[in-house]
Amino acid sequence: MMNVQATIDTYLKAWMGQDPELIVTIFTEDATYHERVLEEPIRTREGIRRYWQTKVVEGQANIDARLLNLYTATDGTTVIAEWEATFDDRVQGVRKRMREVAILEFAGDQIESLREYWASEPLM
Repeated sequence: MMNVQATIDTYLKAWMGQDPELIVTIFTEDATYHERVLEEPIRTREGIRRYWQTKVVEGQANIDARLLNLYTATDGTTVIAEWEATFDDRVQGVRKRMREVAILEFAGDQIESLREYWASEPLM
């Protein structure tokens, strides 16, 4: 039986800790990560590690993220997670709030596919 909560906890810990080495531990070797679903996904663990290095480590700071809701579909391998985060967007030079829904497809305890749907706004 997969431990979805532990996987999501690791995801949020890796995000807040800006740890690209930790994030790849929860993805399968050939995982896909769709940050923007209308664009090509990021492919493989190494691609995800590089994406996190650029986007999270270099592009964000002072990250606080919390899980709002977690649902498991009847197929037992599809999970929907909703979370909210605040962080400093180092590229744009503003603090932001982001709300996201992620659809995750699991293979055992690891994520084989993640699709993000999110919106963000600057905090005043």
